[in-house]
Formats: sequence, structure tokens, C-alpha cells
Amino acid sequence: GISYLSRAQEEEALQKLNVLHHDGISAFPNTSKQEEDVQLKSTADLLFSERMKIRFNEWRDAISANPRVDNHKLGSNKFTTDQFQTVFFKMRPAIMLDGFTSHQLKLIQQVLRKNFRDLMYVCTFGEDETSERRVVYTDNNEDSILLMKDVQEDLFRRRKAKVESAIGIRHVIDLIASERKLIVGHSCFLDIAQVYSKFIGPLPSSIKEFALAINRIFPHVVDTRHLMSASDAVQHLMRQKSKALSSAFSLLCPAFHSTAGEASIPAPVRIEVEADETTLSCFASGAKHEAGYDAFMTGCVFAQLCAHIGVKFEDFTPKENLEMNKKMKKYINLLPPSFNSGTVLDLRTGMERADACYKLRYPAAVHDNIVLIWGFQSGLSAKDMKGCICKVFGPASVTTVFSIDSTAVLIQFSKQESVNDFMDLKATLEKQDSAISLLHPLSTILEGGQTRAANYDTYRDICSSSVTKYFFADQANAVCSASDTELRGENVDAGDALGTNSVLDETAHTLVKHAEGTKHCSKKQDATDISCQDILDALQDGKTLFGKQTRRT
Repeated sequence: GISYLSRAQEEEALQKLNVLHHDGISAFPNTSKQEEDVQLKSTADLLFSERMKIRFNEWRDAISANPRVDNHKLGSNKFTTDQFQTVFFKMRPAIMLDGFTSHQLKLIQQVLRKNFRDLMYVCTFGEDETSERRVVYTDNNEDSILLMKDVQEDLFRRRKAKVESAIGIRHVIDLIASERKLIVGHSCFLDIAQVYSKFIGPLPSSIKEFALAINRIFPHVVDTRHLMSASDAVQHLMRQKSKALSSAFSLLCPAFHSTAGEASIPAPVRIEVEADETTLSCFASGAKHEAGYDAFMTGCVFAQLCAHIGVKFEDFTPKENLEMNKKMKKYINLLPPSFNSGTVLDLRTGMERADACYKLRYPAAVHDNIVLIWGFQSGLSAKDMKGCICKVFGPASVTTVFSIDSTAVLIQFSKQESVNDFMDLKATLEKQDSAISLLHPLSTILEGGQTRAANYDTYRDICSSSVTKYFFADQANAVCSASDTELRGENVDAGDALGTNSVLDETAHTLVKHAEGTKHCSKKQDATDISCQDILDALQDGKTLFGKQTRRT
């Protein structure tokens, strides 16, 4: 509910105001000639115009006869009525017009234009933004021009004040920037980008321009996620734990996280928080994403990390800045672009480089080894999909499974050729309508007939499309519509499917032998052979699928 303008929006608004102000001043006194006359079609309009002409003429003659009349006498003369209140405006005699319709006001302006060179119609705005209309007496043409300039200046100042009031919460950002304060965030690259977009202006076209622009505005930024990687003690403490903010807070600041009253691990820095009994219960990691609480957790984690890298707060003097500390300085202005990039962006140079402190937790992404799958049955987890694929291609065939949402996943194979093998096998299974396809481990993924797959290039095309849907599968289907050609990597001809058919034939042969009671199973199987356990799993999966298909039939 708090308004804000970015610096770019404020500058644009002020430029428009300057143009309007300049045009308004330069247009006078020629504006009166540009006004179109109101057609006096009715008798009422004729009588009203004539009556206004007589009334203004009498009032002007009275002012001209006694130019030194004061405000008291001016307000008590015979021309003051409910609709005509005689006042002073800019040290000039004037009539305040009240109770007239918009049509009548247009008639009044026409009467003044045609009959009175020394009476000016002026519209201003009061404190409550209501319009105030007056007819002002001027001595000569120069006085009229001066009056209009004064009115335009007032209007310009009022509009400028409205723009300044709309800046709103950006005043806080400007104050932080002007004070050159140390900015602390956790995985804050996107947060900084949001701040820039909302309060500075449109994001630059390159990451280097963005980094340099941020450094000019916020010269000291530190990311606690990067700071975690800098300390071996913290790395050992975190080990395989998530580096998410709430997880780091619960581990590094146990005094706030512990529900038993005593922390299991003493924190190097003691943090005292003033809170009453009603709010003290909120100081737990369960309150994450509450307003202001993420900032509190980030500050607590930052304080503990400073102690781990050797920063001693007790040695600080009141005038000493933390960003100038020798042990802290080498970690400032280095932001990881993403949680798994293994790189840091140096805001001072705009260059991205490898993070020497980063320990790779997930395998690096190899785009040529990635398959995008979407449209599968709801409730199928990424772990289930990995299990189905590994039954066919081997336990080490899949390195990473990344869930985009409940409708789509990215599967990274250990070998590039597995991508085409998976596409070929999927196409062959979908073309065949036999018990073999139902018993195959991939049948769980293909159930429902809506599952689609493509390579990483198609995933990139879908993401770069202007189409925006809530679920990724809906967006993918909208981009890759049925009228389009088949997706890259999904088209398979008969010759390409021969290798897969042989695998299916071998599977069928093995299943027949199993049904006849054959128990022989070679201990030295090839990597492409199907184990006995795979057959049993396929039979179990096929039984379930076959039952579902029978019920549908």
C-alpha cells in the first residue's frame, strides 16, 4: 500500500511536467484565439451570456472607478452574491465563481474573450484538490501575461510536489545509497535485481552493465551464502545440509531456533533482541518469509559468519566501518549469480569468475545430456521417474533430476547418446499397443498418452516464448502446439527404432521363458541386458497398468 517511483519514472514524470509548463507559458496569450466558440442555440444561453456581460461590465467599472478598494469593502459591495464572491487573487481584484455548470462556465469564458481584454478567467486547485475558478481584473496586457505566468508556476510546483510525494518508499533506498551503507543479503542476486528494477530503472541489457550500475549505487554488498563458503569451519559445520537461509539460521543461531531453552551449539556472537512475551514466540525459523523476519535471520547469520572468519566486533571503534575491515573486505561485492553456479560476479569489474571457495554439491549441467519431460500423470515424483529410467538404462545412467513443477522435469543423463536412446524408446513404446509396452518400466511415465519429451534446446525455446502459463506443461503445449512440426529429438523413423524393437523382442522372449518356468539367468549380463529383477518389476508394473486399461475398456 506504499507508493513508489523509480528514479527513471521520476525523471520521466518531471520531463513531462517541464514540457507542459513550457508549452503552457509559451502558448499565452494566443490561447484565447484558439478556443472554439460555443454555439448559442437556445434562448437560455443567449439570456445567460447577455446577463454575464452586463454583470462583469458593471463589476469592472466599479473596480476601475475605485482601484484602491480594500478587501473588506470589496467583499461587501453589491456585486457579491452566492455565485459571485468578490475576493483578491495575486494582489488583484477577482470574482470567485461558484455554483455554475460546466456549460455555463464555457459561456462565461466566451463572454470574457469577446468583450473584456482586462478580465481573465483563471482555474486553480485548492488544498483538497478541488478546482477554484475566478475572473481576475488586470491593468493591462503585460499584467495579464504576468498573472498567467504566476498561475502556471503555481500549477507546476503543485504537480511537482505530487510527483515527489509519489516517490514513497524509494526515499529509503536513496538514503541507504547516499550513506553508502553495507548491504547484507542471503542469495541476494535476484533481490538486488528487484531493487534495481523497482527503484532505479529498467534492468541493463548485460550482466556487466548491471554489476557496474549496482556498484555505483550500493558500493558495499555482501552475500552470506558466499560468506558461508569462505570459512572451512562453517563448511564442515554445514556439511551436506542445505544452505537455505532458514537452515543456516537454525544451525548457526541455535539460541533463537532451539525450543528446549538451551542451544546445543554455542554461537560465537551473542545477539540480544527486545521482545515481549507475545512476540518472542515468533523468533523461530518457522516464521521464515514473514515481513522483516528474513532480514532478521540474515543479520543473525551474518554476525555469526563474521566471527567465523575472524572479525571481532568488540575491537571495533564507533567510527570504524565493517566494510573496510581487512578480513571482511575480500568477500564484499562478490555475488553468486545462482545457488549452483560455482561462480561469483565481481560487482566492481562486472566480470564473472570461478569461486575458489565453492564446493560443488550437484553435478554440473551438461545441456546436451538433458531431456525435458512434461505432461505425465500427476502424482509421479522425480524420484519415481529416475527409478523407471534407471531400470532401462542402468543405475548410473541418470545424474540429476530437476523438478520444474508438478507437470515437468529435466532429466540429465550421464551419457549424451542416452538422450537419443530415450527418445527412440519412448516413440517406439507409444506406437506399439501390446502387453510388452504395458510391462515396460517406462510405461509408468508414459501412462495417459499425454507425456511428451524434448531436448534442452526445446526447453530453452519454451522458456524464451512470450506465452505465460501457470503450469509448465500448459506453456509447453501452447508453444509446441499440435499443428507444429514434431519437436526436435522426438521424431523417430522406422529405421531408428530397429534397435529398440530388438530390445523389446528380447524382453518378450525373456518374459515368455519366465512364464514357462525357466529360471536360468546369466550372471555375466551385458549392460543392455534386462535382469531378472527388472522383469519382475516390469511384470508388477504391467499388471497394474493392464488392470487399469482393462477397466477403461
